[in-house]
Amino acid sequence: MPKNKSLSSLGLHTVNGNDPVINKIVFDSRQAVPGCLFAALKGGSFHGAQFVEAVLDAGASAILTDKEGELILKGIKIEALVVKEDARRALAKAVSLFLEKQPETIVAITGTNGKTSVATFCRQLWNEVGIEAINIGTTGVEGSWSTPLNNYTTPDPVKLHQLLHNAASEGVTHVAMEASSHGLDQRRLDGVEIKTTAFTNFSRDHLDYHNSYEDYFNAKKGLFERLCPKEKVGVFNIDNREIKDLADWYALNNHVLTIGHDETADLVILSQKFYPKSQDIRFSFRNKIHQKTINLIGAFQAENLLMAALLVISSGQEESSIFEILENIKPVRGRMELAATKKNGATVYVDYAHTPDAIEVALKSLKPHILGKLIVVIGAGGERDEGKRPLMGMAAEQNSDFVIITDDNPRNEDPSVIHQMIKNGIQNDNKVKVIADRAEAILTAVDLLEVGDGLLIAGKGHETEQVIGENNFPFDDFEQASLSVASLDGIEQ
Repeated sequence: MPKNKSLSSLGLHTVNGNDPVINKIVFDSRQAVPGCLFAALKGGSFHGAQFVEAVLDAGASAILTDKEGELILKGIKIEALVVKEDARRALAKAVSLFLEKQPETIVAITGTNGKTSVATFCRQLWNEVGIEAINIGTTGVEGSWSTPLNNYTTPDPVKLHQLLHNAASEGVTHVAMEASSHGLDQRRLDGVEIKTTAFTNFSRDHLDYHNSYEDYFNAKKGLFERLCPKEKVGVFNIDNREIKDLADWYALNNHVLTIGHDETADLVILSQKFYPKSQDIRFSFRNKIHQKTINLIGAFQAENLLMAALLVISSGQEESSIFEILENIKPVRGRMELAATKKNGATVYVDYAHTPDAIEVALKSLKPHILGKLIVVIGAGGERDEGKRPLMGMAAEQNSDFVIITDDNPRNEDPSVIHQMIKNGIQNDNKVKVIADRAEAILTAVDLLEVGDGLLIAGKGHETEQVIGENNFPFDDFEQASLSVASLDGIEQ
């Protein structure tokens, strides 16, 4: 357990000079205990400063807040009050100093798509060479030590640093973690000792949270500008212009490795050949050509795997040993994963694609694996970026032979309104059908599959629940695909 520490040793100084000893750091008022530091931060609905009186009654020794919180707390007697312009960053730094221990090698991956795959592939590569490693992100904590994350891609700083402390205590030496735009914007990763960073790709997403496309990019840019500004290693996919420009800037003070189809990249993807369950990749790195067979579906997954390889190499492993084991890497749960195969040979895949760009990339990448027609099942989450919905429909229509629109996680929105928004992006009514019930939509899509056809069930990937209203119902696309195939093929389960 971490030792008690003075407030000043955590980089925090009170407005009146008091310096109490802290035995715990919390930002959930319900977790307050005597002797703790409570971080009163602004949330989605409330400001934490509104709960300070209850926290003081519970015995909290100090309060950390921002300028807005200071105004709310005016008139309340607080023996140890810390006010910071960027209170979230101050909290993350304080938790890091309080818990102290982190695994020695941590890599962080940002990007609109691919974060989970790259992080998981890094962990698998490390595990393959005998290193105790984990990945942290959308699928939880996986690898040499595991724990759930309750659907947070990037956990809050208290939870994150506790995870890192516990992992290090369990002998984990290497971590690959996802750096979401929300997590970066809210300073959740500040205080993490990141050795190597990566930027996978960039396209529209999360504009329900970020004010603009530019703000969304700037949030991700914070990983390089604020968390790892100097003398670090960055891996960039320079097929994207914005990322290429960022890589050029980052190279002024850091070592940079680039990947892409552009011949100027350090690792150039030269060609790919596709099979129903695998692909051959040919690439060059440092003027040497390599060719490997990998058990992954989709051209973009080859990019993700090779980016992971560069992260692992740049954090200390020999390139020859890492490239040698690429064929051992397994697909990530719900990321272009083969879910079922019909008796007639038609294949069903599950993928997490839930943005216009991700749907386009997934379908284009899947098409070379499919000899017949390609069908896609899509939906869009309720209470999220509405502007992307018609763009998702357009991407689905333009890159498949038939589209079935269904529920994703409608939450408290009217599902029919979401369906229509997606359908508004589709020009040909003969190429689309709306089936609200997701299980029925998947069954219908599977029933349409003929010899050589393929189906992509997009949107939920690894998720095992569907959010309707305020309720979470069990639902697994992978399981539903298998049940549908078994039912239609007359196979007993």
